[in-house]
Amino acid sequence: MRSFKRVAFFVAALLVALTIILFVIENPQPVSLAFAGWSAPQLPVSVLILLALLAGMVIGPSLAWLVKIRSRIE
Repeated sequence: MRSFKRVAFFVAALLVALTIILFVIENPQPVSLAFAGWSAPQLPVSVLILLALLAGMVIGPSLAWLVKIRSRIE
């Protein structure tokens, strides 16, 4: 059973990696991003979306951790 979980995890990770690679290959168009007077250099669409995904993966758990700590203090 333990080896099945490892194989399933490996297959799932491989599918995610292949999906990301395919997404990057299919979206090479450069775009310019402007927000609140700030302008980013032209980057491929896929890079901007992957950066937003990574930022969400860091910010989401961080906020949940802060809420958990705050509820312990009160």
